[in-house]
Amino acid sequence: EVQLVESGGGLVQAGGSLRLSCAASGSTFDGYSIGWFRQAPGKERGGISCLSGSDGSTYYFEDVAGRFTISSDDAKNTVYLQMNSLKPEDTAVYYCAADVLCGSSGVYGMGSWGKGTLVIVSS
Repeated sequence: EVQLVESGGGLVQAGGSLRLSCAASGSTFDGYSIGWFRQAPGKERGGISCLSGSDGSTYYFEDVAGRFTISSDDAKNTVYLQMNSLKPEDTAVYYCAADVLCGSSGVYGMGSWGKGTLVIVSS
């Protein structure tokens, strides 16, 4: 089973950028669809982006389209989430998950999860 570790979270001002990393160990991402999720205070965790393991398609949900970009570096066995134009409402714990269901209708976590990384966007 793949183990995942997120990093790159922190405190940033509104309008700023962060790049989150999701590093895999114990196995590779090869063939897995990878998803990014977030959970804001008092809210349920929801999927915001995914990268299809079958064809490399990327999808974005909620209001992150045009601001966030998911990508992968197979050599480093790492998936990234580049977050630009951050807003206070992006404040949340961000999680990555492997072996997710990924498509135009959404991303749903089914397999391995990381422990999350906290992003705080100040106004």
